[in-house]
Amino acid sequence: MKKVKVFIEKGADEYSAYMDNTPLSYSCLGTGATVDEAIEDFKASYAEMRAYYLSVGKKFEEVEIEFRYDVPSFLQEYAYAFTLAGLERITGVNQKQLGHYISGYRKPSEKTIRKIEDKIQDFGRQLCAVRFA
Repeated sequence: MKKVKVFIEKGADEYSAYMDNTPLSYSCLGTGATVDEAIEDFKASYAEMRAYYLSVGKKFEEVEIEFRYDVPSFLQEYAYAFTLAGLERITGVNQKQLGHYISGYRKPSEKTIRKIEDKIQDFGRQLCAVRFA
């Protein structure tokens, strides 16, 4: 089964979840006021597309969906949990630079994106390992 990346982005008024550059004969889109709503709307769109293909006798190619954030949307979505100072300590990326990414003033390089992703995932693993007495 093919893996398809579905990108989550924050727009001016809402979040969107969309397929980008896939070799499929269809595409799906979800929107919502929150990330969860956009993902649920995307899943509904995918189910509707499957049903449509079946109703007209077309072969529907099932795919494995992998949701991915762009950096600004991730930073905006989790701003309630992470300060820029905290993210700087976790990722090693300067607060000012992170602020530029959030505002869209600058775009992170691929290397910086990987660095942020790796450090956030490391932090998540550390949190998952926490056990209280």
